[in-house]
Amino acid sequence: MEFLSQYGLFLAKAVTIVVAILFVVVGILAASSKGKKEHRGQIEVSLLNDHYDDAEDIIKSFVLDDDERKQEQKALKKKLKEEKKAKKKASDEDEPKKRIYVLKFDGDVKASAVASLREEITAILTMATPADEVVLCLESPGGMVHTYGLAASQLTRITSKDIPLTVAVDAVAASGGYMMACIGNKILAAPFAIIGSIGVVAEVPNFHRLLKKNDIDFETFTAGEHKRTVTMFGENTDKGKAKFVQELEDTHELFKSFVSEHRPQVNVAAVATGEIWYGKRALENNLIDDVQTSDEYLMSKRKEANIYTVTFEEKKTLQEKLGMAARLATDGVVNQLIERFSHNRHF
Repeated sequence: MEFLSQYGLFLAKAVTIVVAILFVVVGILAASSKGKKEHRGQIEVSLLNDHYDDAEDIIKSFVLDDDERKQEQKALKKKLKEEKKAKKKASDEDEPKKRIYVLKFDGDVKASAVASLREEITAILTMATPADEVVLCLESPGGMVHTYGLAASQLTRITSKDIPLTVAVDAVAASGGYMMACIGNKILAAPFAIIGSIGVVAEVPNFHRLLKKNDIDFETFTAGEHKRTVTMFGENTDKGKAKFVQELEDTHELFKSFVSEHRPQVNVAAVATGEIWYGKRALENNLIDDVQTSDEYLMSKRKEANIYTVTFEEKKTLQEKLGMAARLATDGVVNQLIERFSHNRHF
């Protein structure tokens, strides 16, 4: 046990020195990078058809016997020959194969993914035409009004060019997430995906009574009658709370108008209650257009279109890489120490 203790101390010291060196290097790099141009990322594109074809080939190699494989190879040669002829004919007729661009948006409260979304849409718009299609795989429970408003505005850049936009929801598109979905010409959702929540909510804790109990004053100074309506630490007045609720109601009205504008088939008065609906129930309320998963939809298009996934990958600077290495080193030593000293112990 003494050996393990000494080993643990030695390991901790060694890693501490390495981490300290890394932090010094990171600090130097941070200081030297000030004033330099902000680093950017790059667009990554992959052909989803190849992924489907590879998966199909792997399955066939295991499940087909020799005779079936020979027949499959003959059928494949015939298919490739026909595709070559069709490609030549399409080229002669100047009718290129349809292109589908696939985007993914995994939304948090701040809609942070909008930074990548705007880059991806910009890239797509350099090539896409009304003959193509954009499919957005959207997952979001909603969040801040202004950031999700910006995310929805990014999607209108697609539809304003008359490029069809299909929004596919496999798990959840609620509140701000549904605001984004409404931009789509077509909304698909899995059978139990959560849809809707057309409402506005704000929760503000108030510590005024606690501060008052401990004889602590909290003063807020403003210029403008409604600069601060409610506060976490001061005493909230009925007038201030009424104004705050009024602002929420106004935001809700804007939300309802937005849904009505983009999905006129929805009875907004009936669904804008803040409730959520699962896929099939959402279809009954015209909140979506079909009950279908994103995988099912894209697989159904693999024969008629070239399907491209488009992602914006941010480049990490050396500073960020070293910072990550320092964190990993710290986590590593902690995990090793726990493993060493908790041997044969169970929780």
